Order: sequence, then C-alpha cells, then structure tokens
Amino acid sequence: MNHKLRLYKKEKLCSNTAINMLFRPEGSSQATLAYPLRAVWRQNDGRYCDAKMQFLISIPKKRLHHAVDRVMMRRRIREAYRLNHHDYTLTDNSKIDVAFIYIANSLLPYKIIEKAMKKILKNISENYLNVENSNEKDI
Repeated sequence: MNHKLRLYKKEKLCSNTAINMLFRPEGSSQATLAYPLRAVWRQNDGRYCDAKMQFLISIPKKRLHHAVDRVMMRRRIREAYRLNHHDYTLTDNSKIDVAFIYIANSLLPYKIIEKAMKKILKNISENYLNVENSNEKDI
C-alpha cells in the first residue's frame, strides 16, 4: 500500500469553530467553482494540527434525495481528493481549511468529479501562492 496516497484522520475538518469561520459571510474565505463542485477555503493559522489541508465534503439532500446516492458521491469526491491533493503544493507552514460542496442535481461519473477536483486544487494552490507573495511584498 502506498502510504503517500493515504488519507489520515487529521485531514478531516471536524472543528465546529473552524467550519463556522469557513462559512462566515464577513470572513476571509474564498470560493472557487468547477462544476459539479464548489470549494470554499480559508487559511487557518490558529490550528494545532500538523496537516497542511483539512477538508469536509457536503452533499446537500436538496440536490440528491437518496442517501445511497449521497454516499456514492461523497466516496467519489473523497477518492478524487485522496489521489490528487499531493500534486498541488503549499508552503510548509501553511494550514488551509476546505469545504467541497456538490452542486449538481444528479449522479455524475468519477472522471468528471476528478477533473473538477484537479481544477479546484490547482486554483487553491495558485490563489494561496499569490496571497503568500502579496503578503511578503507588504512586509
């Protein structure tokens, strides 16, 4: 088993405080869209966990009415994240919280989910590096 592609418990976003900060309207969260996924993310330097990125997955009941469909899409999104999140780099001291929200009204194949996940991870990586560079210029 390749341990590099493994997901650990510390990578799950479970803190109610962090989740509330992520979705707070006046917060410093950023969003990106790659159909059928929407991602909301923010930098969280106050976290004690050593994981660079913590994530959660939301599949609204309004979009997929059957629980088996929501579970299947959650598994597909988690698998796409697991296989692709190592390809996008963040700085060593960065800590980011991400929420992946499914916005399609029907089940979609894994290939479409994976393509959207790669696009979102690329956007987060690029935006984060741009924010890092602008903060260094301000100092």
